[in-house]
Amino acid sequence: MTTSGNPEERRRFRRVLFDAPMRISEGEKSFETTLLDLSLKGALVVCPPDWSGQPDQSVELDIKLGDSETRIKMQASVAHIGDGAIGFRCNTIDMESITHLRRLVELNTGDAELLERELEALA
Repeated sequence: MTTSGNPEERRRFRRVLFDAPMRISEGEKSFETTLLDLSLKGALVVCPPDWSGQPDQSVELDIKLGDSETRIKMQASVAHIGDGAIGFRCNTIDMESITHLRRLVELNTGDAELLERELEALA
C-alpha cells in the first residue's frame, strides 16, 4: 500500500540519507532492518521480509548511530508502505534522541538556518 499524491509536495522536513542498522518493535515482536533516510519528523526504512505492519500502526524505532551506545529512539506510526520500504511518522521522541537527530541533520544538510526553521515548525 502506498499513499497518494507526490510525497515531495507534502514533505516539510529535509530528509538525510543515512544507512544505519535499526530495530522496529511492536509489542513483543521486533524486526532488525536498515534505515534509508531520516528527518526531524520521520524515517524511511527497508521493509523486513517477515514484517506485516499496517498503515497507522504504532511502533518504536531504535536506530543505532556509529557505536552501539548512541541511539535515536522514537515512537512512530506507519505513514506508508511500498517499493520494499516503510515510511514512519515520528509521534514522540525523547530529549536525548532529538539532540542526536538534530546534530545528524545539521551535519548532513550544512544549513543551520534551515534546521532552525524545521525545528520551529515542530513546535
